[in-house]
Amino acid sequence: MIYVQHLLGIGHLRRSWFLACALAEQQIRVSLVSGGMPIEGLQQAGITVHQLPPVRSIDGNFNQLVNEHNQPINEVWKDNRRKQLLELFNKINPRLLITETFPFGRRMMRFELLPLLQSARQSDKPPVIVSSIRDILQPKSKSGRNQEVLEWVEAYYDKILIHGDPHIATLDLTFPLANMFSDKLNYTGYVVNSADIPPGTQHGYDEVIVSGGGGAASLSLLKTAVAAKPLSSLNEHHWRLLVGNNIDQAEFKQLRQSAVEGMTIERNRSDFPVLLNRCAVSVSQAGYNTVMDILQQKTPSVLVPFAEAGELEQSLRAQQLQKRSRAICVEESNLTPEVLAQAVDKADKLEIKNFGIDMNGAYNSAELIKDWLHG
Repeated sequence: MIYVQHLLGIGHLRRSWFLACALAEQQIRVSLVSGGMPIEGLQQAGITVHQLPPVRSIDGNFNQLVNEHNQPINEVWKDNRRKQLLELFNKINPRLLITETFPFGRRMMRFELLPLLQSARQSDKPPVIVSSIRDILQPKSKSGRNQEVLEWVEAYYDKILIHGDPHIATLDLTFPLANMFSDKLNYTGYVVNSADIPPGTQHGYDEVIVSGGGGAASLSLLKTAVAAKPLSSLNEHHWRLLVGNNIDQAEFKQLRQSAVEGMTIERNRSDFPVLLNRCAVSVSQAGYNTVMDILQQKTPSVLVPFAEAGELEQSLRAQQLQKRSRAICVEESNLTPEVLAQAVDKADKLEIKNFGIDMNGAYNSAELIKDWLHG
């Protein structure tokens, strides 16, 4: 059973889905329990998707959670969802339970996750309990939070899957108490989409691809890209802007109306990796899944990490890649059309070298889980 809660974009759900698919390929039955807004297209043999009453964050501060009707959630709502989650757990009766991000994040969901973990530990046949986390966490800003996480790890968790490569970043970079439970840590490599990619059109060749991912937080980047095109030495190239579904139709329409000559603005495409493989330069935020697509396709890239409300995770990832001459990093606070145009020009001159990143994270995770189940 995999529990996942996406609140802003869909990156957490995508990574959990890739892991579920890898497990299904190993003939392991998976129940994926999602607490975010419903996403279409999650169907595969061996995987059952359970949708909890959905919740999302209204912005990157993650201070206010709302339901599918944009109403703030309350204690009655929490009680109902906690009850549904515990009933699901008892019905599924898993041999192994994965909580995605928690206890290293998603603290606002502890109202249901702590009861879930307590129920799992008190079961007649307790499951192996695993935390599944990305390579770089959001560092804790409040005193005592790291100690709180440590106590939850010690109380409930048997194993921790870190979906990254220790040659790029180790857990202690963003969680200083990691050495306290080093025996539970397992670096899996990066989790990427291993499914067959739909055949692409002839689009993408030598283009500048500006992608917004699945969230609404990329709107500023997309608007800046429109103004940056005429200022770049790649102005003669076609620029293609891909807009996430979480940007509403009115904003999307306004963005399309602002398009300059030699530019296409459209919704996200399923052949995004194909476009990346063909393009001259990619411009994007530095979310886990987008960066994995970029690394997999060996694409020269500009990374503009999401940094709203003190978020550091994407900035740290982008900086690690810039150190290795794998990307040009532009901090969100410095983003202007002129700066972005200069970054695109610099990225076009990058010599992309393979520095041996482990990209087999989904398969490696499935192999570990299979061993833990048999053990």
